Amino acid sequence: MTSIAHIHAIGTAVPSHDVHAAFLGWARGQLPDERQAKVFDRMAARSGIGHRWTVLPTSDDGGSPIGPGGFYDAALLPGTAARMAIYAAEAPELALNAIAALAAQLSLDGITHLVVASCTGFVAPGIDQIVARRLGLAPSVERLLIGFMGCYAAVAALRAARHIVRSEPVARVLVVCVELPTLHMQANDTLEPLLGQLQFGDGAGAALVAAEPVGLAIGQPFATTLPDSHGLIRWDISDSGFVMHLSGEVPGRIAAGLADPDFARAATGGVAPDAIDGWAVHAGGRSILDAVEGALHLAPTALDASRGVLAANGNMSSATLMFVLSRLMEGHVEQGVALAFGPGLAAEGFAFSSAP
Repeated sequence: MTSIAHIHAIGTAVPSHDVHAAFLGWARGQLPDERQAKVFDRMAARSGIGHRWTVLPTSDDGGSPIGPGGFYDAALLPGTAARMAIYAAEAPELALNAIAALAAQLSLDGITHLVVASCTGFVAPGIDQIVARRLGLAPSVERLLIGFMGCYAAVAALRAARHIVRSEPVARVLVVCVELPTLHMQANDTLEPLLGQLQFGDGAGAALVAAEPVGLAIGQPFATTLPDSHGLIRWDISDSGFVMHLSGEVPGRIAAGLADPDFARAATGGVAPDAIDGWAVHAGGRSILDAVEGALHLAPTALDASRGVLAANGNMSSATLMFVLSRLMEGHVEQGVALAFGPGLAAEGFAFSSAP
């Protein structure tokens, strides 16, 4: 009999510095056209985001990283090397904070596998090796590093953990998602790129996946792609960090896709929306959540967990879904669906339910 993989618990962590208010002032100041600035103000007010956190150091007098004397206080913004130096130092620390939050809930003894997802930086030895060493994991622990998949990388990481547990029932898999999008702010005097940057904050989530029937059972994974959408979400590596391209067409394309019964079935694992009582939708932005809610005719409260994470933290790329699942673990779910959209434009997810 094949084992059923379960998420036993999830720990989450964000940095201590809230950059959201400072970013709003900085971004508005980039727009030379007052009409565009007013549109930015309206969109920021409607974003559903109250806080976003950053690992970036404050200025010498304790000010914002995007204020005078801060990391981004220069006519020529920092290069990729400077940004990656911070990633190498701070991504492992934030990941370890999330793991500590997980360890406060249960024992992490006997870890056999480590799966790490991160798309906002590169370092070698990788985050997986740094975390394994800092935790004192045995050299025999098998490691998997998932990079550059973007917002649905948590799905890929948890899916990999599910496959491991199903093939090795004694496995205890530590899954970590850590992202530092605030390392990649870009100066721009046009509206759409600044609205894209408005979404992102830093965060990390860690989960233990094993066969014992505790927490959330991970059901059947699924994946699909919207046709002719590959250019709508992408990252380009530049000399000044990773440049995020998030088209304003994304919410509309998601809504149109979900209005197609075939795509909707593929994007919910074949489960009818009215049968789902637990929605873990990646909080990619208010308009994306609105698109999912409207296209699938969900109740106004169906995406409360996702909207709560968005308000408290913004879009933390792959880590976001871990935060949403953590909230849903506080209740009981008979039939849940985890769903995330990302580069491709792809939709990936899995079914889940609370353990008996």
